[in-house]
Amino acid sequence: MQRLVNKQVVLGISGGIAAYKSAELVRRLRDAGAEVRVVMTRGAREFITPLTLQALSGNPVHGELLDPAAEAAMGHIELARWADLVLIAPATADLMARLAQGRGDDLLTTLVLATDAQVAVAPAMNQAMWRDPATQANLDTLLARGIKVIGPGAGEQACGDIGPGRMLEPADIAAQAADCFERGLLSGRHVLINAGPTREALDPVRYLSNYSSGKMGFALAEAAVEAGARVTLVAGPVNLPTPARVKRVDVVSARDMLAACEAALPADLFIASAAVADYRPTECADNKLKKDPGCEDGLTLTLVRNPDILATLADHDQRPRWCVGFAAETDDVLNYAAGKLQRKNLDLIIANDVSQPGIGFNSDDNAVTLIDRQLQQHALPHASKAKLARQIITFIAEHLPGSPD
Repeated sequence: MQRLVNKQVVLGISGGIAAYKSAELVRRLRDAGAEVRVVMTRGAREFITPLTLQALSGNPVHGELLDPAAEAAMGHIELARWADLVLIAPATADLMARLAQGRGDDLLTTLVLATDAQVAVAPAMNQAMWRDPATQANLDTLLARGIKVIGPGAGEQACGDIGPGRMLEPADIAAQAADCFERGLLSGRHVLINAGPTREALDPVRYLSNYSSGKMGFALAEAAVEAGARVTLVAGPVNLPTPARVKRVDVVSARDMLAACEAALPADLFIASAAVADYRPTECADNKLKKDPGCEDGLTLTLVRNPDILATLADHDQRPRWCVGFAAETDDVLNYAAGKLQRKNLDLIIANDVSQPGIGFNSDDNAVTLIDRQLQQHALPHASKAKLARQIITFIAEHLPGSPD
């Protein structure tokens, strides 16, 4: 079931008595970490209300192909592109026949025609209808087209008959839906990442900060999602779009960032890629600081140390299974990084020389060296931050201990 984490599932519901089970199926899918959007045929709405499915899925329910509001944004195409899986449960004999014929006469069948995602159907019908040669021929057609068929089961039916055609239970359907996806290296893991700079206010218009763009941390968040993880990204002030399927928490100061990271625990993995300000002003002036025209002396600022976010989480009572730090240095990079690894009780540190042209702050590329607890070094040569992020996530996933939460 961990393979459903971060997956986007369109649940299609057609008009059969088994539609009442679809409410439980929505809950099962969401509990497994999937986001669910529901599409109902007109017949389905006779058995269960859209309001019920909307409340359970947390998203509006879609029903009409010719809905002017939806079609203004080409709703069926948007849904088709959004879906990682189109799951139809229940799939009635009529719905299976229309799919086999390639019909597109309502929103659900049009969506199936328009999507490149895997399509799966969970048949539900009377045992005689299931055994009918026409239904079996339609079944063969759907299987030949690569549509996954989940069930049906056998047993007592709503009409009183006993035999095959009964829709499987929601837990079984959800489990088989998960089987539609390959298991990612971080499936079932919660990954916490911080990224970007922090800002420490001097007065209402000025602050202390650094040149960090957040690009490396955002690339790591995207790579972790691709590996199947549930990702929380705590971001300082950056001008970057949120990666798809990432929970983003925006913060400003180092103390804000620490509070947000602690609130996101527990986590399996913490990657501290943020460039956190080491110091902040003792006090933030209530009004803009003015220069004295009659004084040629400079301005003296008194600074105090900020909390060390990485060291705090590495010594936390909810310590993540692995804590990974970054060491952005300008000289003696590997020695400084190794010292930081040991001093802060980390599992891995990622060292990079920000003095080198093309791989410093704000660049799209990087070159790093991974140093583990045994002080073994694993160099990753100059590449895009997106490529390096995937290599880093793969390395971590292959060494991360324990089973997923």
